[in-house]
Amino acid sequence: MQIERLIIPEVLLITPGRFTDARGFVSETFKRSRLAEAGISLDFVQDNDSFSRERGTIRGLHAQYGPSVQGKLVRVVKGAVWDVAVDARHGSPTFGRHVGAELTAENGRHLWIPPGFLHGFCTLAPDTLAIYKMTAEYDPARECGVLWIDSDLAIPWPVDPARVVLSEKDRTRPRLAECPAWFTYSPP
Repeated sequence: MQIERLIIPEVLLITPGRFTDARGFVSETFKRSRLAEAGISLDFVQDNDSFSRERGTIRGLHAQYGPSVQGKLVRVVKGAVWDVAVDARHGSPTFGRHVGAELTAENGRHLWIPPGFLHGFCTLAPDTLAIYKMTAEYDPARECGVLWIDSDLAIPWPVDPARVVLSEKDRTRPRLAECPAWFTYSPP
């Protein structure tokens, strides 16, 4: 398992090894001890599947705050996404900055989005299935989010904004500058 720190060092790109032969491959997609070595020692308590029919579907930018704050480990088992994490921790040296990675069924990569970050993705292929492991259960009372196309974030989404597929909730979210301080940065 290869673990790479991205430009925002708390966000990790994880590439599990694949053992291949004529039948296909086997891959260790989750190994608690290896993630703990990289600093992810949180317990995962909920798994979600997210299926998107159309290319250009954006889900996000989402998070949960307070006692329900979540870390997410995301991977794609069918199709492809451009996955994004936005630092929403007030006082952080990278507050409001984002990092993204392409996750596909073929490359097998995972993205670790730590607590205090907003998460979203754009599908790059039709019929895409993403799987999340989360460190807190879904809590609708603690759900929060930011407008996917907030100009202050300058996220280069790989889709024509006029052709994006969105939920009504994601279409009407506030900009980050209009949001309360859901998360506070604590230096390591």
